[in-house]
Amino acid sequence: MATSAPTASAAAESGAATYDPMALAESLASAAEKSAKLMGEFAARHAGSQSVVPGDELGLGQAFMELAAKMLTNPARLAEGQLNLWRDYMNLWQTSMLRMMGAPAIAVAEPAKGDKRFKDAGWQEHFLFDYVKQSYLIAARWMHEQVASVEGMPEPMKKKIDFFTRQYIDALAPSNFALTNPEVFRETVASGGQNLVRGLHNLLDDIERGNGQLRISMTDSKAFELGVNIATTPGKVVFQNDLMQLIQYEPATKKQWTRPLLIIPPWINKYYILDLREKNSFIRWAVHEGMTVFVVSWVNPDERLAHKDFEDYLTEGPIAALDAIEKATGEPDANVVGYCLGGTLLAATLGWLAAKKQKRIASATFMTALIDFSAPGELEVFIDEDQVVALEKKMKQRGYLEGSEMANTFNLLRSNDLIWSFVINNYLMGRDPFPFDLLHWNCDSTRMPATMHSFYLRNMYMNNRLREPGGLNLAGVPIDLSKVTTPSYFVSAIEDHIAPWKTTYAGPRLLKGKSRFVLSGSGHIAGMINPPAAHKYAYWTNDKLPASADQWLADATQHDGSWWTDWRAWIASHAGREVPARVPGKGKLPVVEPAPGSYARQRADAG
Repeated sequence: MATSAPTASAAAESGAATYDPMALAESLASAAEKSAKLMGEFAARHAGSQSVVPGDELGLGQAFMELAAKMLTNPARLAEGQLNLWRDYMNLWQTSMLRMMGAPAIAVAEPAKGDKRFKDAGWQEHFLFDYVKQSYLIAARWMHEQVASVEGMPEPMKKKIDFFTRQYIDALAPSNFALTNPEVFRETVASGGQNLVRGLHNLLDDIERGNGQLRISMTDSKAFELGVNIATTPGKVVFQNDLMQLIQYEPATKKQWTRPLLIIPPWINKYYILDLREKNSFIRWAVHEGMTVFVVSWVNPDERLAHKDFEDYLTEGPIAALDAIEKATGEPDANVVGYCLGGTLLAATLGWLAAKKQKRIASATFMTALIDFSAPGELEVFIDEDQVVALEKKMKQRGYLEGSEMANTFNLLRSNDLIWSFVINNYLMGRDPFPFDLLHWNCDSTRMPATMHSFYLRNMYMNNRLREPGGLNLAGVPIDLSKVTTPSYFVSAIEDHIAPWKTTYAGPRLLKGKSRFVLSGSGHIAGMINPPAAHKYAYWTNDKLPASADQWLADATQHDGSWWTDWRAWIASHAGREVPARVPGKGKLPVVEPAPGSYARQRADAG
């Protein structure tokens, strides 16, 4: 954007809105030109189509019609809710008048603890912004209560209504609008509105980057490069097939434990969440603990791999990796870690090996992994017959699910943190996104083969067949987890919104082997990527596994720091003796290329 105007901070220091009118005019003209170009491209893409109005694939129309009908059958409760709303607003009016006259007043509505939207001092110090904030919170509370109090609706529909009502409420927060956000208002006055012009350019750039769809920039993507400042743990790709590359890491100790460690990450994102930076890399930490570490780096599939099924991911993923590891090290088995969807695949692999009476896995570690999908959390609002059928039609046309579509779904689960905070920063404040390695990884999404993803949604989320003995047949083998005798370690996160910990707690009882369950602080990512040196969060342990997850936590012992230390003590009994350190390429597997490998470098948004 062409502009030579002073920065907002400089304008604020001078106490006046000093800016260059010519630069502002040029910037607006540039934005208009870019907007016209995007509109023309949009019209060209949809030329000849009957309609560009999206259908109701989520079934929201039917759900909210049902809600309205149920609400009208109980007019007394509706009237009571209206009366309570009126009473709260009258109290707010009275307290706001007291504040305006300088008298102390108790707030009628307060933001929830940890709500970052109202952290700016202006929300409290200025009575007008305080009034706007409380007015919104009162309306939000009332709407939540009205929806939650409706009776007689099917539970799946009720969850869907609750989820999307929250999305609606979050979207209308006063923090999302320039005139009702004190921080944006100050910036607009200080810069003479240039923040909004910069924000318009950022918005148009994001639309252009998304080929006509808004793809919000969460971080400065140019600030990171694989193998340079992220995913830097030294290693070599020693094996590859259609679905994955296998990376073996260079030793950091003179001796290593006999039994190798294989890590199976999810294939929704790239493996390097486990190797972001030196100080928070689980892979680097494990290597320095004397482990021979291998990791699966999944391919970013296109239409050529549309036929790949879940059983292909099993045979060409962990089974192929175990075969390759045996060639590289001479060891017939390995300790295996499965993260999220990789943990679900690990469970299926254990069942497959048990049926074939093969002992290839000495121990299994499940990081935030669902095996029982009976209560999968808020993701289930996106998974029902109508939505899956619509998704299958879309995938059939392309051969895969676009990674950005899956990412958008996950972002909605935490819309205030992963959507609206960037709307405020990028479009209202006119700032460039901050370079953040975790968000860079989050945006580096991968596609999902159509056949595999359809199988996964229907057999796991919709029908919960993995937990049923013989419920799945993979590569000609019926899967029965009750025959798995492998010792296992389950770690989940107390704030996980993707794999709720109380659901993952059902996993140990599905396996026959001895299991340990550990609960980490924080969420799905931060709770797992928490090195001991950071001294962050906490974790809970309990040597017993009572039937109730709540009872487990009530009897658990809390420890400061990272669960990694507990896992290190546990895995020691499965690590074997010490042997001379193994160097990638020195065994029977030649080096293919240096880590992180070409599969990890394939970006879904590369064009």
